[in-house]
Amino acid sequence: MRYYCRITNARFLRLAGVATEVRKEGGRDVWYVKVYTDMLAAGREELRKAIAEIVETARSKGWVDEKRAKRWLEELKRGRVLKEGWPKYEMRLVKGALVVSFSFTNSSNIEREAQRLRETGPVEGKHFTAKMPEGDSNGYVRILREGLERAAWLSVHGEGERQKLAAEFVEYILQRAREEGDAAYEKAGKIIEEGRSRGSLTLKGFEKKIEVEGREHVVKVVGWNAELEMSKSGKKLLRIRITAEVDGIKGDYMIAYGRYGKLNAARGYAAARGDAPEVRKADAERFSALVKALTGREPRIIERSNGEIMMECGRGHLDGFRRYAELVDAIEKRLEETDR
Repeated sequence: MRYYCRITNARFLRLAGVATEVRKEGGRDVWYVKVYTDMLAAGREELRKAIAEIVETARSKGWVDEKRAKRWLEELKRGRVLKEGWPKYEMRLVKGALVVSFSFTNSSNIEREAQRLRETGPVEGKHFTAKMPEGDSNGYVRILREGLERAAWLSVHGEGERQKLAAEFVEYILQRAREEGDAAYEKAGKIIEEGRSRGSLTLKGFEKKIEVEGREHVVKVVGWNAELEMSKSGKKLLRIRITAEVDGIKGDYMIAYGRYGKLNAARGYAAARGDAPEVRKADAERFSALVKALTGREPRIIERSNGEIMMECGRGHLDGFRRYAELVDAIEKRLEETDR
């Protein structure tokens, strides 16, 4: 829903807490102010009520159809835009994934929001995508999971104006998610917390007691390394090597992460060591204790018919490894080079 008014009236709208757009009409010496329902919804309650009465009158006289009037009234009632100048980001869960997007028919609005994100910290193409309107189709800005994580990290570890912008953006996303319901808020909160915690821990001096299959283990990290390598088949791999003492037994544990399947999913694999079945089983349990101590999750154990035992870790484990300052740079580089 669009409203037009004189330039002088734009000042009153802004005083009422409404963001407006001021433009010149073609080559003529005529200017106009354009404001949308979602912008009006951000204004004072008195203004929203007055506009709602106008919409109700228009609906009762048949000047606007029932469906459109209902949508306008719902937007005005909710007051959905929480901060002046912020567009109305839509949030929804699709197969468990949080989709955050802003759509608009005007290319300048899309470019303005894309520029805001660039200044905040997320990188276009890696953390968010933008598409300009074409014909009757809306343009959009869509923020990827990695974009929310990046903004969350900058809100804690950034500097100066960028940290301030990132903190404001994260606050806005959490408020919008809260409006959408518990499921969206829980999902957004989890992603943002993962971003904030990235690189916040250290492997140096790490020691922890952990339980695996009903048995307690003591894990102590004494060495580490993470680097990108190329496999014999030409696949890019991230190899994470941890030297640790598990129950007093020192060992080198290595997991190789790559991209697999149609979904290009991040998965890491390691093989249990030992010639005898009981030795391999014990090694797999120590490996599981190490991974759980570091990431909070046990790996999946795969026992093959030939007696081999493999340990599989997913994206959740990789996010857990990213919490450590000694590993985060290599993991970030690996994700940047291998993400689609």
